[in-house]
Formats: sequence, C-alpha cells, structure tokens
Amino acid sequence: MKISPTKIPGVMEVEITPLTDERGLFARTFCAETFAGHGLADRYPHQNTSYNPRRGTLRGLHLQAEPSPEAKLVRATRGRVFDVAVDLRPSSPAYRAWTAVELDADRRNALYIPAGCAHGFLTLDDDSEVFYLMSETYVPALARTYRWNDPAFGVDWPFEPSVISARDADAEDYTP
Repeated sequence: MKISPTKIPGVMEVEITPLTDERGLFARTFCAETFAGHGLADRYPHQNTSYNPRRGTLRGLHLQAEPSPEAKLVRATRGRVFDVAVDLRPSSPAYRAWTAVELDADRRNALYIPAGCAHGFLTLDDDSEVFYLMSETYVPALARTYRWNDPAFGVDWPFEPSVISARDADAEDYTP
C-alpha cells in the first residue's frame, strides 16, 4: 500500500500496490500494523456499504461527535465518487478546510478520514457503491450533519447533486 497525505493533516489517500499475473490481481487493502505505523486508526468494528443507482447522488456532510468520534476508511467498490473530507477540528491548522479525492473502483484507492472531520461524497457514475470502515460503532445521538454547500467550507463540488436525502438537504450550516 501507498499512503499519501492530502492538504488536511491526517486525511490520507490509500492506494494499493497490485501484484498481477495470469490469474489477475492481488493487493492488500488494509494492514493494521501499517496503519498504526502512520498514526491512523487500525481497528474498525463498524462497516457499511452505500449503493447509489444514480449519478449525482450526494451523501453528507456527516460526522460522529465526541465522546465517540470516528475515523473512516472509504473505498468505491463500484463506479466513481468525488469523496470529500472537511476538517472540523478547532485545533487543526486546516480547520474548516476541505480536500477531495476521486475514489474509483478500477483504481481501488481509498480515503482515510480522521476523527473530527466531516465526510461526504457525490457519485460520478450510475450504480456507484461505497464501502466504509469505521473506527467506532454508530451512536445516533452523536451523529451530526452539515450542509453540503455551507459557505463556511466552500467545497467546490464538480456539479450540483440531483439526488439528496431530506436530512442532508435540510442540514444546518456549521456553527463552531
């Protein structure tokens, strides 16, 4: 695996190092020892998948608050998504900054999002599927949703979403 930093401290793109032969491809997608060595969460008790039949589906911006904030490792297992992390850690030098990586099932790359960062994505293809590893179990009372186009963040989405849940569409602006 190759783990590369983004412009936000702790947000990392994870790329596989494929071994190929006549059988196809084999690659490690996660290694607890490697992740721990990079200071990343290395335990993921909660896993989810999100299937999105239509291009232009937006999910986010979501995070789980204290006292059980969660890190996420997100990968497109089908299609492509514009995957966004927004730094909401007040002590971070990148506070309220955002970064994005195109996750592509064909590339098999992933985005690691540390605890304290909000996450969202916009599907770039029909029939996109996203697989998440979470470092904490889900606690509904700690779930937070912030408006995907909140001017406090200024995320430069590639295009307007065409499918969005009521929860995400009606989300509040971020208030520190």
